[in-house]
Amino acid sequence: MAKLARKKKKSKKKSKGLFSKLKKFLLYIILAFFGLSILLTVLYKWVNPPITPLMIIRKVNDGESIQKKWVDLEDISSHMVAAAIASEDNNFLGHKGFDYGAIQKAMDESKKGKRKRGASTISQQTAKNVFLWSERSWVRKGLEVYFTFLIETFWDKERIMEVYLNVIEMGNGIYGSEAAANHYFHVSAKDLSRRQACLITACYPNPRKRNPAKPTLYISNRANNISNLIPKLGKISFDDENIKKAQERYKEREEKRKSKLKAKNK
Repeated sequence: MAKLARKKKKSKKKSKGLFSKLKKFLLYIILAFFGLSILLTVLYKWVNPPITPLMIIRKVNDGESIQKKWVDLEDISSHMVAAAIASEDNNFLGHKGFDYGAIQKAMDESKKGKRKRGASTISQQTAKNVFLWSERSWVRKGLEVYFTFLIETFWDKERIMEVYLNVIEMGNGIYGSEAAANHYFHVSAKDLSRRQACLITACYPNPRKRNPAKPTLYISNRANNISNLIPKLGKISFDDENIKKAQERYKEREEKRKSKLKAKNK
């Protein structure tokens, strides 16, 4: 009996020892993940991401080439910046990474059985493109929220836009505005016209099956809608004063939205 009791004690000690080691191992992994993610985000504030997970996935799985050429934001047409905001994220300059009004609209339309509306901001798309993979899952979405928070914390809006317009997929093996401008219209990103910028942007979110140089009627009409929306956005610039005004406008809209939602739920 005494031997059996000693064996049980030893077994419990081993189990506790293994459990303790496993806890430490998991803790180290978690700390390493947070440390590396923060380090990379801070580094990418100044250093341009050399490659993204999506580029690697497309290369390995589909054998696609990687056509990309990094250019500073000042060397990308202002029409491209305006088209991106008009198409993907009207409140980009004002929010802190998440557009809660757009999220609410998407949820409301989903409840009504309407076609699903995208609610991802440019910040979220940048976080996904730079750090994560494309397939949808709750894990990826959770990580996307985390990395969005990081880039909104460490980068300014100008840097987010610059990275976004240099890494986003714009065709089969084509990444960024410079490569897209060269491939589709044989010009540099700086020389893209408003129409060309709107056509490129109109091909999201499925640029691998759409060609801005040979637009369908749907793409042409969508480009027209984007172009017509641009003047309604007001001034698009990244100086502190304009950002502050955009944040104030977004705050006012959010307060109105919350008031309406509160009244509706009474």
